[in-house]
Amino acid sequence: MTAFIEQMPKAELHMHIEGVLEPELKLQMAARNGIDLPHDSVDDPAAMYDFDDLPTFLDARYEGDTVLITETDFYDLGMAYYSTVVHENLVYAEIFFDPQAHTTRGVEFSTVIEGLHRAQVDAEQQLGIESHLIMCFLRDLSAESAHEALEQAAPYRDWIIGVGLDSDEHRNPPAKFADVFAAAAAEGYRLTMHCDVDQENSVTHIWQAIDDVGVERIDHGVNALDERALIREFASRRIGQTVCPISNRYVVGESRSRDIKQMLDEGMRPTVNSDDPAYFRGYMNDNLAVAQRDGDLSAEEVGQLMRNAFAMSWTTDSRKRAHLAALDDYLAASTGVDGD
Repeated sequence: MTAFIEQMPKAELHMHIEGVLEPELKLQMAARNGIDLPHDSVDDPAAMYDFDDLPTFLDARYEGDTVLITETDFYDLGMAYYSTVVHENLVYAEIFFDPQAHTTRGVEFSTVIEGLHRAQVDAEQQLGIESHLIMCFLRDLSAESAHEALEQAAPYRDWIIGVGLDSDEHRNPPAKFADVFAAAAAEGYRLTMHCDVDQENSVTHIWQAIDDVGVERIDHGVNALDERALIREFASRRIGQTVCPISNRYVVGESRSRDIKQMLDEGMRPTVNSDDPAYFRGYMNDNLAVAQRDGDLSAEEVGQLMRNAFAMSWTTDSRKRAHLAALDDYLAASTGVDGD
């Protein structure tokens, strides 16, 4: 099963580019930008990235963001991701970025996206990885701030495939951002939203996201299993879910991989993703291995998770067909996989 997972062509739909800031790269950027950090050694990465729930994780993440200053920083950040996942046979990624986390620090929107876009171009040309950017609004900032970010994105419309919503969900429901998501949809952006695991009003927030906002996917979203009516809606409307097993371990204490198996059994469309792999210390192969082991998934079920990811992706239909054909060829050649 390990080799089957490692060699499978992969797509990832839930990965925050700021979350690939490994401790070594963080220290390197801090040094070249003259930034003092609370931890100045990578001897103990766990101390540098120490958290045990969503709020403390976000504190660590936003502290890490402070070293990202120049276009080169964002380019290097992007290439750090691509140069890692190319060795995991990842061929497609939809990547979240949080412009407000940087513009509120005085970093220009153009600096962020031009660095990330340059990395995208080089990754496709040099490594064969197709990727697209999803701009996330920070839900603990105002709706007005989200509108400003959408306006700042206008000159780069062709570089951004969709919009999402992340950060602290407490008292920041999807409905707060319904207007800005409607504006984004009118401009042709695809829509997704985080509904984090076991949050206050999780089920209510999921209903708001799929009905009031009209998103195509829910990021995390395992609490859709808490209500039969939601299960039916997700299955009948083919709403995707981007589940992140290893980050679940850190944030809620368990991978929730049994939930992934239940989603498959219920006819829902779960996928497996890495979320913030430097902080949670696990990229795609690690997350798929955890999902398979904790969820007792068969090779066929692991293959279905990856088929879901390519099918739910927002690339062109022709590229989607090509990716799915390559995956199906791999799966057909890998019959009889079982165990470890």
